Amino acid sequence: MSVLHVVETYGYAAVFVLVAVESLGVPLPGETALVAAAGYAGTHPHRLAIGLIFAVGAAAAILGDTTGYWIGDKGGYRLLYRYGRYVRLDEPKIKVAHYLFDRRGGAVVFFGRFVSVLRTYAAFLAGTTRMRYRRFLVFNASGGIVWAAAYAFMAYYAGSFLSKASAPFEIGFASLAVVFVAIGFFVVRRHLSALVERAEAAYPGPLVRPDQRRRSGAPGPEPAEGGTGGGGDGPAPACRDTGAPGLPGDQSSG
Repeated sequence: MSVLHVVETYGYAAVFVLVAVESLGVPLPGETALVAAAGYAGTHPHRLAIGLIFAVGAAAAILGDTTGYWIGDKGGYRLLYRYGRYVRLDEPKIKVAHYLFDRRGGAVVFFGRFVSVLRTYAAFLAGTTRMRYRRFLVFNASGGIVWAAAYAFMAYYAGSFLSKASAPFEIGFASLAVVFVAIGFFVVRRHLSALVERAEAAYPGPLVRPDQRRRSGAPGPEPAEGGTGGGGDGPAPACRDTGAPGLPGDQSSG
């Protein structure tokens, strides 16, 4: 069953469910559903209204991301600490996630809405790294609204044209997608080692155990002195113990 068939059958409900569930961390075709519904509204305006598609898509994105943030905040770190290595999120990559969200969390949340993998996991990681909720809410809401407006209205106005030239455009878009994925993979692989080194310098030592993670003040042990560099999006992540036996930490605190 194609996404378009689901949209034709269930209308706005399909858009809401697929976008919301994708946003909270399940890899479903939410963006595809939004584009399909908007394009369908462009050729069948009597069936679906573009204004409602935009509103439903934006609301679903914001609510889904908020749920993903809550899941990450309540249990995301414990899940990554125990099982992250099974999905190729080992300790260095967890530190990189902390490092990026601690410094550029707002940009990751906002622009991540336009990138498939980040769109699915950015909110969960924001909660896991305990990005401040008010800041997350601002960037999440603005990103969801801009994303829904851009994709919905562009697809709507292009609906009639694309329906007449669907095959050539599908081939063209598929080719562009392959190119962008290849470029993105190359860039990430090239810079990942540098990010790992920076994250390790900021948060030396093994990750703190979930049951020892702080809840008050800075949510999680502070990074190494000078590690945050100031101006970050949120408190420092839990990447260093505070003197617990068996783990490196700040011995002066005891």
